[in-house]
Amino acid sequence: MKIPATITILTLSLGLIANGAPDKKGAYATVKDAQEDPDFAIQGEFAGSYTQSEGTVSKVGIQVIALGHGKFRAVGFEGGLPGAGWDKGERSQSEATKAADGSVTFTEEDSKATGVLKGNAMTIKSPDGKTLGVLKRVNRESPTLGLKPPKGAIELFNGTSLEHWKKGARKTDDGLLMEGVNSARNDFKNFTLHIEFRLPYMPKARGQGRGNSGMYLLGTETQMLDSFGLSGQSNECGGLYKWKRPDENMCLPPLRWQTYDVDFQAAQNGKPPVMTVRHNGVVIHDKVKLRKNSTQGGIHLQNHSNPVRYRNIWILEKS
Repeated sequence: MKIPATITILTLSLGLIANGAPDKKGAYATVKDAQEDPDFAIQGEFAGSYTQSEGTVSKVGIQVIALGHGKFRAVGFEGGLPGAGWDKGERSQSEATKAADGSVTFTEEDSKATGVLKGNAMTIKSPDGKTLGVLKRVNRESPTLGLKPPKGAIELFNGTSLEHWKKGARKTDDGLLMEGVNSARNDFKNFTLHIEFRLPYMPKARGQGRGNSGMYLLGTETQMLDSFGLSGQSNECGGLYKWKRPDENMCLPPLRWQTYDVDFQAAQNGKPPVMTVRHNGVVIHDKVKLRKNSTQGGIHLQNHSNPVRYRNIWILEKS
């Protein structure tokens, strides 16, 4: 049985916040600013179980994506959310518009199964109104969030100094690194890297215009993009840009802190560079042989004029 959802949400009464308007591209850079948009509180992840028509109890995860103008998409995952049980089978999807009373209703095209969300619980129902299960809102965090640098590591950014970045690097008033920076050193070879990043909330944007940045290591880009609820293509979050898709799309909702943990080995003795990437603790590239035959290089965090932010960046060099 495919599980999409019908979602009914209580009207959210959120007042306007001073200086909380989106920028000219429709991007909200902070949670406080994004709360100006009532749709921000509706998006998110839900997980639980439901009873199929033959009586089998199955786990399911649903991601609800804000699309702007009161529109939403619900994506269903049998077995659980990505990285948390999803069987990697076919995803179910449906879209709907928020009603005047604040409710949003999604209906699965084939089975007509529905889900009703009130507060932080989503009730899955059959077409005749029978309750099949209840899913709860979950707010996942990367298991490596806040990971401290080990002995011997270089703290590339800890919220204070920009000394490890070339001229032009910027940080916010609250101590976050801004997009469009290059490492001062350009001779990294073999290392472990940890970086935490936050993608903006841009509900009206689509594709490469939605929270775009990228992490370049010795010339190879691992994409950073608001790909929450998407299929996980090579130009989406976690993809090795335009040539290898992530093994799983582990992108969390916008404005949640996320992590990349990388093991990198530069080209040597005629062998290509090799990289392993963990996105929010899940391996999405396992010992991948890279195309760019770099023996050493720097770190670049790309600027696509979207307010992507970074913190807790450290690197441990290896022999």
